[in-house]
Amino acid sequence: MYLTLRPDRRAGDRTGDPRARRGRVAGPVLLLGVVSLLTDVSSESVAAVLPLYLTAVVGLGPAGYGLVDGVYQGVTALVRLAGGYAADRGGRPKRVAVLGYGVSAVSRLALLPATGLAAVTATVTADRLGKGLRTAPRDALIAAASRPGLLGRSFGVHRALDTVGAAVGPLLAFGLLAGLPGDYSAVFVVSFAFAAVGVAVLVLFVPDLRTSAAAGPGGQVAAGVSPPVGPRRVLAEVTGRRLRRPLLAATLLALLTVSDGFVYLSLQDRDDFAARWFPLLYVGTNVAYLVLAVPFGRLADRFGAGRVLVAGHLALPVCYLLAAAPAGGLGTTVAVLALLGVFYAATDGVLPALVGRLAAGPARGSGIAAAQTAVALARFAASVVFGLLWTVQGRANALLLFAGLLTAAVPVAGWLLRGSRGEGGM
Repeated sequence: MYLTLRPDRRAGDRTGDPRARRGRVAGPVLLLGVVSLLTDVSSESVAAVLPLYLTAVVGLGPAGYGLVDGVYQGVTALVRLAGGYAADRGGRPKRVAVLGYGVSAVSRLALLPATGLAAVTATVTADRLGKGLRTAPRDALIAAASRPGLLGRSFGVHRALDTVGAAVGPLLAFGLLAGLPGDYSAVFVVSFAFAAVGVAVLVLFVPDLRTSAAAGPGGQVAAGVSPPVGPRRVLAEVTGRRLRRPLLAATLLALLTVSDGFVYLSLQDRDDFAARWFPLLYVGTNVAYLVLAVPFGRLADRFGAGRVLVAGHLALPVCYLLAAAPAGGLGTTVAVLALLGVFYAATDGVLPALVGRLAAGPARGSGIAAAQTAVALARFAASVVFGLLWTVQGRANALLLFAGLLTAAVPVAGWLLRGSRGEGGM
């Protein structure tokens, strides 16, 4: 059965909801946060050991890891637009989200027999395809359940719950490997169990909110109800004036963003502390993200999502400079993790909040998917290039180059986002 709300209030009549009048986040948003929490316990428990597993067990060097990490970052782009379009076309984003979460859950079990590079890469790809399929429909559900003036807060609360899971997952992996040294299969089995529970919560309790209406018998659409969203509408929305500049800005910044795995491997390469406590590095970043996600969401609602998005990228050059230093220690490591948390709190939920305001309602899922696709493809390229630079120039020079280029790109992205001021941008 579903945890339902009255029909008029489920899909969009937020003014009748007493919680909405008081500025409280809607129930479906909280439930989706629980789903993401459980799923992130699953995915991050695997992600926390993946860099070490691939480099220490499988034996990949920086260039090889960069390729696999690029696939991990960018393969979601293959299906993000498809997931967003399917959600908009049918008007039932929950159904698409269930499929995506289900694919990711099954991929956890597929890791058990996967021992070679090709098998591990294929399994990781399946997991990321599931993530790409579910993300835009899930965010469309959040937007559909929220008042426009509370989008930043809603996404902030969702990302905060999501990040609780992202913090617990590495702790879980660390505990399992501490008790069962080298037994990665234990991590994979427990990871699947959490993913399965997340899918169950989504299926049983999250309302099946409609974001548009499909045609009835004979192709007729009820009066006053939006028709199905066609390919031309989606293409016009994602390439239109309102989204063009924000998508360019997000892509530019993502092209110069070093993945977390490389930052952590850089710390491990330099510091004994980071090497001994590698899975816990993810926890430090996620704790900072958890603390800051809701405050940054509120800042996005008050001062503009574009401003917060651009300002959040200013934390990364400082992070890269600290990670590139020849010597560090506990204090430097904590500072790097905190800066990564600031970056994610100011960008991860803020970008869909920005696009969710700019995109038309019936095509909102596709608009969000377009932004996420652009970022995923750009980060794929960034990981491959950074891995090659590390191999050729060394980790410190590669980090310094990305820090300088990103510093120069931030004001350009700010200029691109100036046109979105009226919808909460710059």
